[in-house]
Amino acid sequence: MSEPTHDVVIIGGGHNGLVAATYLAQAGRSVLVLEREPQVGGAAISADAFAGVDARLSRYSYLVSLLPARIIRELGLDIELARRRYSSYTPMPGVASTGSASADSAAGLLVDHGDAAATRDSFARIGAAAEFDAWNAFYEDTARLARAVFPTVCEPLLTRSEARRLVDDDALWAALIEQPLGRTISDRFSNDLVRGVVATDGLIGTFTSLADHSLDANRCFLYHVIGNGTGDWDVPIGGMGAVTGALERAARAAGARLEVGAEVTSVSADGGVEYFQEGRVKRAHGAVILANVAPWSLRELLGAGRTASAVVGKPEGAQVKVNLLLTRLPQLLDASVSPEAAFGGTFHINESYEQLQAAYEQALAGEIPSVLPCEIYCHSLTDPSILSPELAQAGAHTLTVFALHTPHRALTEANNDEMRAQLQAAVLRSLNSVLAEPIEPLLMTDAAGRPCIETKTTLDLEHALNLPGGNIFHGGLSWPFLEDDEPRGTPAERWGVATSHPRILICGAGARRGGGVSGLGGHNAAMAVLEGA
Repeated sequence: MSEPTHDVVIIGGGHNGLVAATYLAQAGRSVLVLEREPQVGGAAISADAFAGVDARLSRYSYLVSLLPARIIRELGLDIELARRRYSSYTPMPGVASTGSASADSAAGLLVDHGDAAATRDSFARIGAAAEFDAWNAFYEDTARLARAVFPTVCEPLLTRSEARRLVDDDALWAALIEQPLGRTISDRFSNDLVRGVVATDGLIGTFTSLADHSLDANRCFLYHVIGNGTGDWDVPIGGMGAVTGALERAARAAGARLEVGAEVTSVSADGGVEYFQEGRVKRAHGAVILANVAPWSLRELLGAGRTASAVVGKPEGAQVKVNLLLTRLPQLLDASVSPEAAFGGTFHINESYEQLQAAYEQALAGEIPSVLPCEIYCHSLTDPSILSPELAQAGAHTLTVFALHTPHRALTEANNDEMRAQLQAAVLRSLNSVLAEPIEPLLMTDAAGRPCIETKTTLDLEHALNLPGGNIFHGGLSWPFLEDDEPRGTPAERWGVATSHPRILICGAGARRGGGVSGLGGHNAAMAVLEGA
């Protein structure tokens, strides 16, 4: 066994790797971070997506909820997060299924954090007046759950029994932790549109049915509603790259060594790392290795999982991401809501409960859903700084679309270009179904005269970000607690970052409390290292 060159070698310079690097370097550890891309940040970056157009888009990750204020404070990060006034806008279903836009069903549900009376009126406008009180009661319950659970995510894992006692509400625990999410939603709400708005938080990035007893939707839902004890999803001022930029500065200031353009090609259980940089093979050796890559990718680096049969169990993403730059916001079929309000929060399209289930069943059968469920975010309404002053003055806006139920299993290297075009067309059809005008004429053009629209399939995400199957969570999400009979004998086990190799820990989204831009994998891996010293 060779002598370690560093106390800690971190594979992957995404935000979790930078969080771990900063904590460990501040504690006096020698830290080497190896990042294959020309810049650190992973999925949490901003990019000039369109040639010759001065707009910095949050290309892959969009919003921040799960990054604890504690991490921001402890690392001294200069990060500003802006709260959106509007929670969501969801047009009534029905128009899209006709194949043409009309005003016949032009109404929608606008949830306005700044005006409870207007929100109540909006529920009434869609024929769901009785659901307003049920909505408030439900989200008071999720807030109680968030206040109990979220403070534990930066601590050693509780057991299931300990977490249940902490929540101190057996009915709430059963409803959100023990029975399928779809049953709870159906018990609490009767309106199909309202049910769909609630359900989407259980399906973002997760290909499952709301009735599935795997409870995959429940785990996804839980992480979407507990962030910082409120569940609010905020816009990072300056784009997601501002978050990564603050982390990079903190890591370097603490003394961590960050190497970019360094692609790790193999890892050994004794702490050896081989990587390729500047045209040659290099080696490093860590007393501890932190893997800020998906567990599936770590297996490959360790030499396992490279046979054809090993594809069984590979993570699968189920989304397509589309970035657009518009000359202005489009007009809606629902003339009672301004575009600024509708796009000011999360804009749900074709996401009623029945539509979500129908789309899942079509996708499960290998088809692109005929009516594609989508969510849209307009960051430039909250943060115009991502646009040049000229673009902002002219009324330009960014739109980022996240489309559900487009599973990776439908894509191959041979059909990816064709599928990308089909999925982009499906996204635009879904969007146009709720607009009073088509979106295409509103697209800006880049320096070469091409429309400013960029679509990323799960295979594109696999190529660009090394996400197996395009899964944005690095794999299936886990509960933020251990089962009562799971081992807790080592720091890595207690912090939820253990692998089968004692010197190698997971520090990314695939850690026990991972997924989203949270820094939790990085924080908890660093704490396990420091506890084990």
